[in-house]
Amino acid sequence: DRLGNRMRLTPPAIKVAAEELDLTVIQPEKVRSAEVVAQIRETAPDLIVVVAYGQIIPPSILEIPAQGVLNVHGSLLPRHRGAAPIAHAILAGDQQTGVTIMAMDELLDHGPIVSLRAVEIGPDEDAFQLGNRLAPLGAELLVETIANLSAIKPRQQDHRAATLAPKLVRTDGELSWTASAMDIDRRVRAFQPWPGVTIPWAGGRIKILRGAPESGVGQPGSVIHRDREGLVVATGSGAYRLNEVQVPGKRPMNASGLIASA
Repeated sequence: DRLGNRMRLTPPAIKVAAEELDLTVIQPEKVRSAEVVAQIRETAPDLIVVVAYGQIIPPSILEIPAQGVLNVHGSLLPRHRGAAPIAHAILAGDQQTGVTIMAMDELLDHGPIVSLRAVEIGPDEDAFQLGNRLAPLGAELLVETIANLSAIKPRQQDHRAATLAPKLVRTDGELSWTASAMDIDRRVRAFQPWPGVTIPWAGGRIKILRGAPESGVGQPGSVIHRDREGLVVATGSGAYRLNEVQVPGKRPMNASGLIASA
């Protein structure tokens, strides 16, 4: 369960659907506890599926289902193993990503690949938009994979090609104008909706909600063009167009309304 807008615990959609189907729902604080392992063992599942679960599944659970444990992961493994694969695909400038269904083992996103499906990353696409495309794709692929599981021969990952996609932290989005326009653009798109990107402006920091890299030269942080669409600001390499920004304590606004230079 999570805190809603009124600071009340609200159940996730999957719990609501499970209860409507009269399915048992358990939400353990620690999945590796002996009590939880015993509960799962008692149900004798043929297959377990893990999707965006924030805890490590212990060997005591991995060994229970006869057909193993499948994990739905938001990247083309072995690229971007870890908690934030969608953001890191954008950060890396990847042109392609996708969904991988893997057979879980004891290591992080390390097990054999059962199935995968690739998609192109749009040049202006942010992590929120990309995640919304990958979610139904992953659900569809999962259903297809389970239906054909007995006929699929999993293949080992190329562990030499593995990259990591660690959990994001708030400071990841604290940038300066000395960064390149490309880096700023990738981070603005990768860090939607969280942690977002902030950058110095008029003695404080503003949040960039929307923008794009442009050509231009100047002292990093200086405004080199202003129009109805926003401002073009020089960076450490190239320039970056600010279209929509948010000043602390204010609503989102068109960047053309900023009246002071960085």
